[in-house]
Amino acid sequence: MNIRNIAHKSDEYDQMIELRVTQLLEPIGVPASYIDKEGETADILIGAFENNEMIGCCVLTTRGNGVVQLRQMAVKSNYRGKGIGAAIVDFAEAVARKNAFATLMMHARDPVVGFYEKSGYETYDEPLSEVGIGHRKMRKQLY
Repeated sequence: MNIRNIAHKSDEYDQMIELRVTQLLEPIGVPASYIDKEGETADILIGAFENNEMIGCCVLTTRGNGVVQLRQMAVKSNYRGKGIGAAIVDFAEAVARKNAFATLMMHARDPVVGFYEKSGYETYDEPLSEVGIGHRKMRKQLY
């Protein structure tokens, strides 16, 4: 497996969009139009690849004051439970540190809170609802 940054509006970005739609949005009935492709031009885009096929991804979005948000984390269903998500999170944290972010935060779907807790993330603030499902705000101090 190879994890790397990818370019916006590239073939790899197209793979990322497809992965996010099929693994995150369609299962909960959210249309592909939910993804603001133009709004992601300044984001850090990360993909995990097996033989040039994207099997996982996430997006890092700057939130100001040394904070970056991990969004749209997805791993293909047939690759889950193999450590790929944890490897993507580790890579994202390294990228965030390299870019001088002190805090990595996210809005984690309720069913995956435990996954992020294993990587050292803590919940904070009140639960929230996004795209019609429960989420928890989570964060980790990077340095």
